[in-house]
Amino acid sequence: MYCKNCGKEMVEGAAVCTNCGVAAGNGTAYCPNCGKETVPGAAVCTNCGAALTPEANGEAKSKLTAGLLGIFLGGFGVHNFYLGYTGKAIGQIALTLCGFGAGGIWGLIEGILILTGKINKDAKGVPLKD
Repeated sequence: MYCKNCGKEMVEGAAVCTNCGVAAGNGTAYCPNCGKETVPGAAVCTNCGAALTPEANGEAKSKLTAGLLGIFLGGFGVHNFYLGYTGKAIGQIALTLCGFGAGGIWGLIEGILILTGKINKDAKGVPLKD
């Protein structure tokens, strides 16, 4: 993970950049994926192709919606379908049907992790909105 303000590498999950002090996710001059300087107003990094704005990958998904879907319908993988993790969702359905509901526990835990911010991106890497 790289600072979008100064381009220096950041510790994964850091709240602020230790180099420039700017909050993580702020700035537009550098790519958060590779750290290279970006073209002003570009939707994707010309170096690595990573999306520079959530709009480049589509609309940001709701953290509350994903979390509640995980808690209440997680055994059927609905929250993972919503976030774009289709293979994982199918695995949850299979585990629920063949594992006597074990997929429901998995979904409940993921729903809680989504609401607490431990899972904070969809399958395309777009951050979940509050």
